[in-house]
Amino acid sequence: MLKKGEPAPDFEIADADGSPVRLSRLLERGPVVVAFYPADFTPVCTAQACMMRDNHARLTEAGLRVVAISPQPADSKARFRDKHDLSQTLLADPDRVAIKAFGVGLPLGLVRRATFLIGTDGVIADRVVADLRVGPHRALIERAASSANKG
Repeated sequence: MLKKGEPAPDFEIADADGSPVRLSRLLERGPVVVAFYPADFTPVCTAQACMMRDNHARLTEAGLRVVAISPQPADSKARFRDKHDLSQTLLADPDRVAIKAFGVGLPLGLVRRATFLIGTDGVIADRVVADLRVGPHRALIERAASSANKG
């Protein structure tokens, strides 16, 4: 799994509407939070997604964009987004392009819950891994928003 200080690999995968999203294009507009999660509609993943939704205004004000990635297809992402009124960009990675590139895959097709803050230079500025808890991911979001507001 990638660590703080390492370059983030570029990737292009589809969003909930089937449109391609490339990390390098997002980074042209500012730092990006890339959050990997195991599956749409599961309890902890829903809590994580709603936490990011609830912090959306603060993150946007800090100039941060958020993308959340899991292996379910785009139609699942659209249903998940619509059901929970999610504001972050949900990306479908059924071929595990980004999952493999960031090293967050597990045996049996599972995915780690990992959040990365990537600076405009393409380098990982912060990272947290907590498979069963949302709190550490919330703390990273708070650090990212606070440091971006100071910069």
